[in-house]
Amino acid sequence: MPSTPTLSIAQALTRAIVEHRLRPGMKLGEQKLADHFGVSRTLVRQALFQLTQNRLVTLEPARGAFVSTPSVQEAHEVFAVRRMLESEMTRAFVADVTPAKIAALRAHVAAEQTALDGSDASERTELLGDFHVRMAELMGNEVLAQLLGDLNSRCALIMLMYQSASAAAHSHEEHAQIVEALAARDADLAVRLMQEHLLHVEAGLAFDHELPASDLPLSSLLP
Repeated sequence: MPSTPTLSIAQALTRAIVEHRLRPGMKLGEQKLADHFGVSRTLVRQALFQLTQNRLVTLEPARGAFVSTPSVQEAHEVFAVRRMLESEMTRAFVADVTPAKIAALRAHVAAEQTALDGSDASERTELLGDFHVRMAELMGNEVLAQLLGDLNSRCALIMLMYQSASAAAHSHEEHAQIVEALAARDADLAVRLMQEHLLHVEAGLAFDHELPASDLPLSSLLP
């Protein structure tokens, strides 16, 4: 799909949300965004409307656009959908697994480890989330990859709101275990590990967690 100014703005805002630079509840002023990106308010408005489609942005009459603040019920529903979708994806991946696909996943897991050893939290967050999208891409299913990308973006927002500092995930180790089960062509084990992984992430959410705040200007939080 060719890039357009509207798509570029939507992608930039999505990345800022996923990387936890734009916080839940933050106001996204059209004029400030237009000035930042050097475009018209009309293009910004179109980009914000796109982001309402996957629930990353909420448009409120007479108030404007805000980064969404997903509810506890929505958080549970998103993870329920992911378990259903990714369980079947994992089983299908095993059915058509190849050494090249396993090598690609192992390379991704190695990149996760490098990010975990470093200090770039946004890179770490992005890589850990992208593991699931990478599986869909390696299957050659663009629709599935897009669906998982949208769900992953919503999960990043949910985790920003509700994940406790102590729960940070053994996601990397669990990804590595999933890859080895895929390499062994053990579909039942791989599916069980994927389900347990997503359950562990959800179980690590603290629904009384205080919403992170940011007093930085919007322009400093955008690429």
